[in-house]
Amino acid sequence: MKSKTTAILLCFFLGGLGIHQFYLRKTGMGILYLLTYGLCGIGTLVNFIQLLMMSQAQFDEKYNTPAAE
Repeated sequence: MKSKTTAILLCFFLGGLGIHQFYLRKTGMGILYLLTYGLCGIGTLVNFIQLLMMSQAQFDEKYNTPAAE
């Protein structure tokens, strides 16, 4: 189960490397962030604000639902 706090901290400290994207199982976006240093920092800032403003219920719905088989 993914933690919202962990995702926020990873975004803040390692967002330019896309580590938070890999943590949230968004591998494609993680690679893009890694190659562009977080889309020149703007993408990282947007993700950080989105994660801060997202409620725990919204976070769970988006990132902690079981994968469809």
